[in-house]
Amino acid sequence: MSRFRKLSHTIWHCQYHILWTPKYRLRILTGQVAEEVGKCVRAFSEQKGCEVVELNVQIDHVHLLVMVVPKISISDFVGIIKGRTAIRVFNKFRHLKQKPYWGNHFWSRGYCVDTVGLDTEKIRKYVKYQEKKERQEE
Repeated sequence: MSRFRKLSHTIWHCQYHILWTPKYRLRILTGQVAEEVGKCVRAFSEQKGCEVVELNVQIDHVHLLVMVVPKISISDFVGIIKGRTAIRVFNKFRHLKQKPYWGNHFWSRGYCVDTVGLDTEKIRKYVKYQEKKERQEE
């Protein structure tokens, strides 16, 4: 199986490592809250045609390794995931919304994202090989 995915006019492999935290980095992601966050992330990712490779909901942050289709920007994807999970968590666990420090926001404002690509050395070897191959063909 190829590591690439296909759309009608695109072959792609867009894999990202994303990390985000609850507001004030509160240690709130435990038990049923953590389970609900995990279910929501998987469900909303699938709705957008994205594939969750790895998901780890820790007590004060979330790690997500995901394949995001190229027709969705990474900022839109994270906005959808964070926004919809916050709504779902606040609706299911109404006692969380009673705390005065939330201010109607479950997640902190930012996030960390890193692309997961090929090994740099492999790319260098490939480029050198391609150059050598083109010279031989000429």
